[in-house]
Amino acid sequence: PPDYARGGAGGASLGLPAGQATGNVFVPGKRRRLNLVAICANIFLPWFAFSAIYAGMSFSLHYQHPSLAIGLAVLGLVAAAVAGAFAARARQRGQGEMWYTFFALALLIATVAAFAFGELNFSLNMQRFYDIENLNTYPSVNPARERGQQLMDAGRVYFADGTGLDMRKAMAFRNLDLYCVAPIVHGEEQLASYDFWAVGVNCCSGVSSDFRCGEFNNPHARSGLRLMADDQRPFFRLA
Repeated sequence: PPDYARGGAGGASLGLPAGQATGNVFVPGKRRRLNLVAICANIFLPWFAFSAIYAGMSFSLHYQHPSLAIGLAVLGLVAAAVAGAFAARARQRGQGEMWYTFFALALLIATVAAFAFGELNFSLNMQRFYDIENLNTYPSVNPARERGQQLMDAGRVYFADGTGLDMRKAMAFRNLDLYCVAPIVHGEEQLASYDFWAVGVNCCSGVSSDFRCGEFNNPHARSGLRLMADDQRPFFRLA
């Protein structure tokens, strides 16, 4: 028969087996050992995969070698599938599959998120930047002497001193957004054709000849970037 611990006032029996007299936390129990390698792998490897795939999809690798950038994302999906297979095998064997399952899910989420956000960042921001970087740069351009046909490969243009905007000829066209344009001129000269224009979206009234886009009121502004948004060009031409 089991022994019973005695205690309390007057030595009264508590009716509990020995070692459980008070049911307190001081009774030794089994402790599960933590797998530090698995913890570190599950924390850092998905973040590393996200960073690598996001960088590959966002920056120059995507621009110069798009197949390699997509290959990084495919590699992440393959690694997630392999981790899922290990989790299924561990479950069949009755072993602990928690770390494999967590790693597979975390890696899958990291890969899909990095691919989606990297592609979005590249298409909205970085692709236009790399396009401009691959075009030519022209210094000291005088709008009164140069023609647009001479600078068809221009990405960045630095205008000569005395160049500014002719606010009297500023115009706009509305198609949901307001597309604003103003000719770039040199001094007060009347030009036979206006080939260089400053453009902007929703930065003019559309009623009167005004233009408030970018550094329009900066007398030291002498440079401009080529418009790389092909979907906006027709609306600026209509203005």
